[in-house]
Order: sequence, then C-alpha cells, then structure tokens
Amino acid sequence: MKGPVALHGGGEFLPGDERFLRAILELAPNAAGVVRVAVVPTAAARGRPDLAAANGVEAIRRLAVDAWIPVEVEAVRIVDPASAADPSLADTLAASTLIHLPGGDPDIIPTLYPGTAAWAAMERAHAAGAVLAGASAGAMALVAWSWTPAGGVPGLGIVPGLTVAPHADATSWARWVARFRGAVPADLGVLGLSERTGVIVPGDGAGPWRVVGEGEARWLPADATDVAATVITRDGDTLER
Repeated sequence: MKGPVALHGGGEFLPGDERFLRAILELAPNAAGVVRVAVVPTAAARGRPDLAAANGVEAIRRLAVDAWIPVEVEAVRIVDPASAADPSLADTLAASTLIHLPGGDPDIIPTLYPGTAAWAAMERAHAAGAVLAGASAGAMALVAWSWTPAGGVPGLGIVPGLTVAPHADATSWARWVARFRGAVPADLGVLGLSERTGVIVPGDGAGPWRVVGEGEARWLPADATDVAATVITRDGDTLER
C-alpha cells in the first residue's frame, strides 16, 4: 500500500518545524529497526544544494535523537540529468522509507524527474509504503500543477486535484489566490500552507488530511469564486476537500 504524502509550506528544518518532522518520522516504515531517510535537494540545484541537504540531514538527526527514533539519514544529490539517471543513487532512494524534497526553484523537479531512474525509484519506495514529503517547491512538484516564474507546468501528480501555494499566511493569501486563479486549471483547488506547517495525505488517498505545524493550512475549492470561501485549519485539525 502506498505511503502517506506530506506537503509542507516552507521554512523546513528551521526551529519550529520539529512538530512536522516528528510526525513524518513517526509515520515512516521501520525497516529492520531503522527509518531510512533520504534528503533530496533537487529544487536547490541552482543554488546551494549541498547546504540544503546538510540542513535537512542535521535537523532530522537531531530530532530523531530527541524522539528516540532510530534513523539512517543521508543526502541523495539528484541535481541534474546525470544524477537523476545514476543507478546507485536510485537504489538508495528505492530503499528509503522517508524521502524529503526540500524547497528551491519550483520548475526544476517537475521538468527533471519524469522518465528518470530517480523518479522511478521514488515511486517504487512510495508504493512500498515510504513517506514522500515535499516542502515549498518540493510540495508544489508533488501535486497536479506547479506555478513557476515562467508560468504553470504539470506537477508529478502524486496528489491530484490541487496546486500548492507555499509560504501562505493571512497577509499573503489574497495575493496568492489572485495570482493562481488567473493561471491554475479551473478544476484544481488551491492549498495554502504557512511556513513550518504541512498537511499529511493518507497513503490510500481516502479520509481527511491532517494538519501539522505551528501555522495554518488554507483550502480554496476549485469551484470557489471568492477568497472568502477559504477554509482555514490549524495544527491537529483535519482538512476535508
């Protein structure tokens, strides 16, 4: 059975994100007594992918120690077509029980991954129960449609029916909706996520989504014509689409 998908609004690995990280670690399958975590800094490929990965590795190790969760955490440096085709990196991804895609540029993952060994390995791991998590640009890539500075592109479609607006809060939400509503396909809802906040989507796709983190999750259904129709949820709430 497929594992859960965790969509996160950004500010990943920073102080205040412990609640979300602990939730996804606790959901990840325990392979031979250990949660095997891969931090994959693809979206940061044009910036500092090694730093993005190192921040994730350190934050997850630190939290795992505090939570008494045995982990093996490593960076899996998928940053270009050559690394996405690397069979040894793909093998590492396929054996992982939690795969985390931190943020960066929103166009890289959806345009690089399709048809690659890396993405096929992630899909195999997810089909076997691994948690697939994405933050900011990573979350945008996992759903049906992703906004990029050059316009919209299809996402990887692991979670259908929506687009993700990261870094969304009370002051920015109306601007996000105005931007997205002019470009997003009409049949997609908009999920707004504050920093250090995410939703956890059940692996079977059924049932409500769980909100985890210190901020808010906002849901605007596809058929909504006014931002006032937004449903606002917080840590511990469930989100019905």
